[in-house]
Amino acid sequence: MRGDVGDLSQAQAVIVLAHATVLLVAPPGAAISDVAELKRATIGVIGAEANQKLIKVLTDEYDLTRAGVTFKPLAPADARRALDAKEVRAILLVMPLTEKYLSLLRNVFSRTTRAGPVMIAIESAGAIAEKERAYESFDVPKGTLRGSPPVPADDLTTLQTSFYLVAQKKLGNDLIGDLTQSIMNARRDLLAELPALSQIATPDTDAGAYIPVHPGAAAVYEGTRESFLDQWGNAIFLAPMIAGGLASVLAAAWKFLRPVETPSREEALDTLYALGRRIRAAGRESELEEIEREIDQVLRTQRDQPVADDKAERAVTAVNVAAHRLENLIHDRRIHLASRQPGQAESQIEGRAES
Repeated sequence: MRGDVGDLSQAQAVIVLAHATVLLVAPPGAAISDVAELKRATIGVIGAEANQKLIKVLTDEYDLTRAGVTFKPLAPADARRALDAKEVRAILLVMPLTEKYLSLLRNVFSRTTRAGPVMIAIESAGAIAEKERAYESFDVPKGTLRGSPPVPADDLTTLQTSFYLVAQKKLGNDLIGDLTQSIMNARRDLLAELPALSQIATPDTDAGAYIPVHPGAAAVYEGTRESFLDQWGNAIFLAPMIAGGLASVLAAAWKFLRPVETPSREEALDTLYALGRRIRAAGRESELEEIEREIDQVLRTQRDQPVADDKAERAVTAVNVAAHRLENLIHDRRIHLASRQPGQAESQIEGRAES
């Protein structure tokens, strides 16, 4: 995009492709040196649609409406005829100062006279640039259009704008960074086919630039672009730790939330067999009472399970036999504990017998 054309509110600069210079040129012999000297003249504008803002800027700065100056759209192919027929007094165009475009401009004017075309200065370029940030003041070097006699005869003040490659703000930094790096790498190879790319330059990276540079492109120019490991190193390092922590949390939640499974009869037998060791090691009556409650719970749970076949019936019998054996062990353990306390053995045994 050209910096003075269109809506750039969603654009961010990637590279500056070329600089375009505002040229106001009159036929040989014209006695005009500055835009302020134009009176009641018709100016032919090549690319009038794209140059509407430029026309307005010049009109406002020099009050050209009051001076009777009008602007007429002009096709490049009609420029020479319009000048010869005096339909226009000068032509206004915006172009890069490369040999290709300068050659086209020279062909607009007759070469039969020694005098060359007259380039008209825009002396208020600095003031315009302060108000309109799409433009900047620029001095066209002496002899740019013609060398002998030189045209312009001295450095000429005018305006300049730029062509940008721009990207939408929403595009990712990696994408635009890759694009920028690719263009800069390929620049040398492209110059042979597209000489205009010799003007490729870095856009203004200041925060207050007219077209802010895209962060992805800025990282390339400033050498701050992060590698894959720079961007994702922390995530790669932390991901296994986070995943492990989440797995532990989920496992605990599942253990807490899952329905309680009724132990099988084989598991019930294992539980009862394990209680035998606890009975033999019990040192207090309270421990034996707790074991009795656990035996009751196992038997209650197993009673709720269906008996589907002979195998299940044999398992029920085994559970009951194991429980009966444990009750005998508890009885014997109580006698043993009571015998260690003289005077209490007989009363405890009688009390248990009565109950």
